[in-house]
Amino acid sequence: MANPRPGRILTTHVGSLIRPPQLMALLRTKSNDEPVDEAELENVRKRAIADVVNRQIQIGIDIVSDGEFGKSISWSRYILERMTGFAQRPDEEPNGTMPKSVFGKDRREFAEFYAEYDKTQNFAGMRGWSVVGPIAYKGKAQIERDITSLKSAIKGAAPFDCFIPAVSPASVAPDRLDTHYKNFEESSLAIAEALRDEYRAIVDAGYILQVDDSYFASMFDKLENLADYRRWASEQVELINHALAGLPTERTRFHVCWGSWNGPHVGDVELKDIVDIMLKIRVGGYSIEMANPRHEHEWRVWEHTKLPEGRTLVPGVVAHVTNVVEHPELVCERIVRLAKLVGRENVIASTDCGFAQGPFVQRVHPSVQWAKLQSLVDGARLATKVLWNH
Repeated sequence: MANPRPGRILTTHVGSLIRPPQLMALLRTKSNDEPVDEAELENVRKRAIADVVNRQIQIGIDIVSDGEFGKSISWSRYILERMTGFAQRPDEEPNGTMPKSVFGKDRREFAEFYAEYDKTQNFAGMRGWSVVGPIAYKGKAQIERDITSLKSAIKGAAPFDCFIPAVSPASVAPDRLDTHYKNFEESSLAIAEALRDEYRAIVDAGYILQVDDSYFASMFDKLENLADYRRWASEQVELINHALAGLPTERTRFHVCWGSWNGPHVGDVELKDIVDIMLKIRVGGYSIEMANPRHEHEWRVWEHTKLPEGRTLVPGVVAHVTNVVEHPELVCERIVRLAKLVGRENVIASTDCGFAQGPFVQRVHPSVQWAKLQSLVDGARLATKVLWNH
């Protein structure tokens, strides 16, 4: 987003890619509190990052990531290993179930579905977190390792750009218990302050910072009242902007989805009801889930919503919720209809969400993941021919 646009539709994705078996096995062992050779883990991780970066480049992805292979928990809970003040609570729910604290309309209306679904999602052992002391960032070594690994992986290659995802304040242990701060707002501000260190490290390294926030949209499923939700979301915008303060807007983007799980999603808030709040987040691009069957129709929101000057729309045009691989012509159609509304120079084609929520939760088969990314690239090339007449 800082590089000059090359006169074509660029491609990227949301970040988290499916871990290779050897890396997954070592991370599984570590998550079970069993001994792991840390040197071996680091070597396997570096090789895996090099391989996944090179494969993205070979396929034709323009703005690549490390697949989030440096995160040993999930896309959001990884940060709890990089902050002081948090402690993990004992298991509170039966194995194979999500904590009841995240339940909303979807899980109430489709309780029988989720009773079966959760058993397939590797959620066993999921535990909540508590705030037990002052929150501060302690992840300098981990983020420097992620940065160094990505730099090493792209050495000699030539991607258009690179990005590293980091969690947003709202998605950091939203169901946390707190025995330290006076209230939720006070601990949220401390979290935003702590995240500034990670955000700054990514941008200072020369990479695009992607701020990931599933809860920004999916919290509506829990709150259900639109007025209450909009008030909550507006508060989150202030926290995000506080964490981003001082960073160059053009080196940042915000990713929002309705939760990566492939369930009914009948409780989702509609994009038209949150887009005005989202556009107040001071970032260079907005990565939005727009290809899944619950939200694809919302491309029409951009018929009457103006993208702020200098901002980029990064729509999902390939879904992560199905193993069906989108035809490149469909990908092209999704890109073109949006480009005609917001401007061809203002669209970067992407995926809806990560193909893996973390090391142990994958949404599609690995071979399908790569086929979808290839279809994304092929569709973007077709869209370029349509939009630039070549």
